[in-house]
Amino acid sequence: MTDLAPTAMDELKARAPQAAELLRQLANPNRLLILCHIAQEERSVGQLEVDLGIRQPALSQQLAELRQFGLVKTRRQSRSIYYSIADERAEAVMVMLHEIFCSDGTAAAGRTRATPTAATPRQRGDTARFARIVPAAR
Repeated sequence: MTDLAPTAMDELKARAPQAAELLRQLANPNRLLILCHIAQEERSVGQLEVDLGIRQPALSQQLAELRQFGLVKTRRQSRSIYYSIADERAEAVMVMLHEIFCSDGTAAAGRTRATPTAATPRQRGDTARFARIVPAAR
């Protein structure tokens, strides 16, 4: 990174707090699970509660945090509220995490730099798998 021109370094410094906040939002396991799950398709609060096993008070708190940061958007249909990802940066991170943690590993292992692929085909339910990985005992 020492090869960066002064203007590029200034831009990097200016964007670092924004990147750190995005990573802070993703660092919470429940928020990560929620984003992972709605990356596949929009879900109602009830669906999220049942599918993720997060009780409604905790789920509402995490959804509020994600809404406040602008990572999710809502759509009301009758008495139900549906959530989907609103931030393309978060969606790109979810695709990357899916590729790293859920794929067979050949795609990520063959590269030295991560490049998001917008056309990565996803099947329903695949994205949420990485959040359930349990580290092997050392």
